[in-house]
Amino acid sequence: MQPLLNAAHTNKAASQQQEKRFTLRAFEMIGENPAAAPSVLLEENVQRRLLATFGLAACLLGNTPLTPPPAAPIDAVTDHFFGHKVVDRYRYFENEHDPRTDAFYQQQNTYTRAVLAQLGSARERLAQRIRKLDRSSTSVGSVARVKNWYFFERQGPQDEASKLYVRAAGGGPARLLLDPMRGVPHGTHRTIDWFLPSLDGSLVTYGISAGGSEDSVLHVLRVGDGKQSVEAIDRTRFGATGWLPDNSALLYLRLPPITAATPVTERERNPRVYLHTLGSSPEQDRLIFGAGVDPAVPVLPDDIPSLSIAPNSPYVIADIAHGVSNEQTFYAATIAGVLSGQPHWIKLVDVADAVTGADVHGSTIYFLSHQNAPNFRIFAIDLTHPELRRSILPTRTAVLEQIGVASDALYVRTLEGGIGHILRLPYNQKSAIGTIHLPFNGAITGMTTDPRIPGVTFGLTSWTHSLLWYRSDRVHPIIDTQLKPLSPINTNAYTSLEVKVRSADGTLVPLSIILKRGSKRDGSHPTYLEGYGAYGITLDPYFSATRMAWLERGGIYAIAHVRGGGEYGESWHAAAKRSLKQRSVDDYLACAHYLIDHQYTSSQHLAGEGTSAGGFVIGGAITQEPGLLAAALDVVGVSDALRSEFSANGPSNIPEFGTVTNESEFLSLRALDAYQQVKDGTPYPAVMLITGRNDPRVPSWELAKFTARLQAATTSGKPILLRVDNDGGHGFLASSRTQSEQLLTDEYSFLLWQLGDPLFTAKPEAAH
Repeated sequence: MQPLLNAAHTNKAASQQQEKRFTLRAFEMIGENPAAAPSVLLEENVQRRLLATFGLAACLLGNTPLTPPPAAPIDAVTDHFFGHKVVDRYRYFENEHDPRTDAFYQQQNTYTRAVLAQLGSARERLAQRIRKLDRSSTSVGSVARVKNWYFFERQGPQDEASKLYVRAAGGGPARLLLDPMRGVPHGTHRTIDWFLPSLDGSLVTYGISAGGSEDSVLHVLRVGDGKQSVEAIDRTRFGATGWLPDNSALLYLRLPPITAATPVTERERNPRVYLHTLGSSPEQDRLIFGAGVDPAVPVLPDDIPSLSIAPNSPYVIADIAHGVSNEQTFYAATIAGVLSGQPHWIKLVDVADAVTGADVHGSTIYFLSHQNAPNFRIFAIDLTHPELRRSILPTRTAVLEQIGVASDALYVRTLEGGIGHILRLPYNQKSAIGTIHLPFNGAITGMTTDPRIPGVTFGLTSWTHSLLWYRSDRVHPIIDTQLKPLSPINTNAYTSLEVKVRSADGTLVPLSIILKRGSKRDGSHPTYLEGYGAYGITLDPYFSATRMAWLERGGIYAIAHVRGGGEYGESWHAAAKRSLKQRSVDDYLACAHYLIDHQYTSSQHLAGEGTSAGGFVIGGAITQEPGLLAAALDVVGVSDALRSEFSANGPSNIPEFGTVTNESEFLSLRALDAYQQVKDGTPYPAVMLITGRNDPRVPSWELAKFTARLQAATTSGKPILLRVDNDGGHGFLASSRTQSEQLLTDEYSFLLWQLGDPLFTAKPEAAH
């Protein structure tokens, strides 16, 4: 039901671009438990291969070889699809109750911790530097403007998690509303998943979850005195979607209860919208909208329905998201009709209208659509005459990414050539379209408006300029809101380049390169190449203080803007969906070759990374060109594509990646299933695979299977490590600050070791 990377928050005020946070927790060392069922077979020569792999890893560190974990036992299951046989050696990993599965995670993580610990003082110095960089700055995300107030999440230099604050829009001190870590037992963490202020800003509802699980529990607090109401409603992963104008009740999404007998693929299906009266029991909440509620409004099990109410509007807007598809269905009804239990829902747009976003101004609703407009267009419907449509802005050279309604104008966030802009469209269409003049070129993040007040608030950042939050209206062209300070880190020694790379089919693919000014192109630089490419999500420029720890060591950081993303609108996204997904991998490989061919780096100094849906690109790079990369990070990545749709989050992702029930899509998924494409006797690069046991999006067993298969097959002697976090979820989405710092330390130290950094080689002290 959720994209694998971006949270599917129904809170429209939530920022669309969060600063990347990664997940880690240091585990206590535990002993081996090699017990296995008598019928389980061991792969031929697997112990020899493991000893070769892990023995060389230890020798490279100049220490006594560590005892490797026992080989994962094979207990094969064979499936047949369209005449093709698929053998799954480690299907039992999908059973979280199988003792062999838990033993594998424990043994692998113990070994990973021991191997990384042998990097000794170099790793410790890197950890100190990352911590210093990370705690030098304050980050602010998820900003919401409500009348004369800003609600926002802020993480100060010493905060373990983002806290919720409120501040007057005109300035002054911010006031803490919620610290999710207050009262949390040591060694665990909680995070804010979403929040939604009431229309007058006097109340705020929020979701909070533990251990990266995203299993939100809904709460309500009073803004004036910070006191909590009695609400504690579970199964609210998709959040609250609207407040009644009088603050008496709110609308929220709730998943059905599950039992031990509930199939895993049913656990995230059939969320429905309820009306909750403040102070009452959630068991008394009235079912308002969703699957099976109104036969005139079809809602399918994998759909995500939501109801929202805009300020100064008499209408409730129903928005139905169809799994992870960007194209949505919208209905409208009066608030009075919905509350009476007799709504007259009017369909406004359907999937064929290709609408991906909307906002409401009184009785007018504005839609963002890519129908016959790959770079999107905007049209409007007057809800008193819903049969009529009015064009507001036709498609342009720039991609239209987001719309926001204010009292003075419609504001539009755009993207052109990797640079963000904001257009101002007065409601009087006779007035000229204006462009906000930004203080520097970069990416726009988290645009927020309120239809009762003029202007727009937005974040602006770049690869080398930290995020700042600005406000603009007709009277004040641009104002720094002072919601966060500029990072004190000096980046003058670094720059970024934007180039185009020719992919396998001739398509030009954007590649961003961040490096020290004056760096020589001699093939010697340790280079980190990131790729994603799914859901139409763009990898916009963003500043990372901790990235400096990589750049300071002469490293290069590069981002491949592969097809499947949204850098060039819907056509760029559609070019690598479903059976066309190989194009994402082709684009990534082309960018890797470009960096080598133009002597930024060489294969022995090149590392790749893919996170979440980026598992397709990094898995493809590892298995399709195993000699291209020296090392790779598979971070909570999709690694067993043939089985993904049988996970809790799998059915809703079929619109993006396809299904094994369709022959052409099965063939594509099999070709891109990294686990299935591993070949025995192949010299694979060093790989560290990273997972959190509470991950609701990409289950840990996908990474576990890929780990076991790589360990059994590789002949390179390079390490294959699995890092497991029992208090973690989907990577950066819900990790504590310490977790983020520890994981980044291990990622960078692992890569610097494998890429030949002289400080990350054998040190006598590392043996102690």
